[in-house]
Amino acid sequence: MLKLSVVVPFFNVQTYAPDALKSLELNARDDFEFLLVDDCSTDGTPELLERAARDLAGAVHLRRDRNGGLACARNTGLDAARGEYIAFLDGDDWLAPGHLARTLAAIEALSCDFVRTDHVQCTGRTRQVKRVPYGPQAVVAAPRRGILPATRPTSVDYPYAWAGMYHRRLLDRGLLHFTDGLRTAEDRPWIWRLHREAESFAAVGLPGIFYRRGISTSLTQIGDERQLDFIRAFDQVLSDTAADREADLLLPKAVRTYCAIIAHHIGSIERFEPAVARNLRSMSRAALGRMPQDVLDEALNAMDLERADRLRRLRRRPSGATGAAA
Repeated sequence: MLKLSVVVPFFNVQTYAPDALKSLELNARDDFEFLLVDDCSTDGTPELLERAARDLAGAVHLRRDRNGGLACARNTGLDAARGEYIAFLDGDDWLAPGHLARTLAAIEALSCDFVRTDHVQCTGRTRQVKRVPYGPQAVVAAPRRGILPATRPTSVDYPYAWAGMYHRRLLDRGLLHFTDGLRTAEDRPWIWRLHREAESFAAVGLPGIFYRRGISTSLTQIGDERQLDFIRAFDQVLSDTAADREADLLLPKAVRTYCAIIAHHIGSIERFEPAVARNLRSMSRAALGRMPQDVLDEALNAMDLERADRLRRLRRRPSGATGAAA
C-alpha cells in the first residue's frame, strides 16, 4: 500500500494549475500518489494534467465523463485512492515544499484518525494565516470536542477538507466521501459527520497550504443558482444532527451556524442574479421554518442585533412577498 493519496480536483483552472502541480512536485515521494481529477474542463487544464501524468512522479490523471462539481470530483479521487492516508488539494491552490511529509509525520506520531492544519489565505498579494479554531495543539482528543460551544467558532466552522490529513480507516468506514451533487458548502455536512463519527483527532498547526481567495473561478465569487446548494448542505447537517445521540446538545450549534450563513447571504444579496435572489429569500425563509422553532428562537436571541433582525424580518415575511433584501 502507498503511504499517501492526494486527491486534487481541477475545473477550468489553467491559470493556476501550474502552481498546484509544481507544489506537488516539491512534495513528491516514492510512496505518494497524486490523483489529478479533471471535472470536464473546457480550457487548457486537461493538457496540463496529461503532461503532469507523464512528468510528475506519482501522478494519475482521472477524467470524469460529465461535470459534477467539487464533491463529485473529490469522490472520484477517493474511489481510486490506494494510500494508507488521504489528503486533499484544490487545483487553484498550492502547497509549501515538504508540507505533506510534515503533516504525515504528525499524524503518524499522534496515531489518530485525522489531523487539522492551519492554512495561509491569499487574497491578491495579501497573505494571512488562518488557524484551526481549536485550542490544544498536537493533543489527541475525541472529535466531538471540536463541535461546541455554540457561541463561538469551533472546528466544524473550519470545514476545509484540504486543511488536514485522514487515515484510510475513515475512508473504509464511509466518512470521507462527499454528498454527490452539492456545488457549494459540500464540506459542511462532511466536517460535521467527521467530528460526530470519527474516534480521534488533533490540531497540529503546520500552515503549509496556500488558499486562493477572491479569484473569478471560485464559487464564492459567483452569484448563480449553484450558491443555493448551501441550503441543501445545511439541511443535511440539521437532519444528521437531529438523529445523533446527543442531538439536544449539538442542535443549537447547527442551527446557529445555519442562521449565520443565511444572514450572510441575505446581507449580500445584491451580488446574486435577480431570479437567484428571489429564490434565496424564499428558500431561506422555508429553511427557517424547518428548524426546531424553540432552538431557532434561542439562536436568534443570542445573535447580534443586525443579523437577528434580518432573519426575524425574513421569517415574518409572507411567502408571496417580493422587494428589497430582508
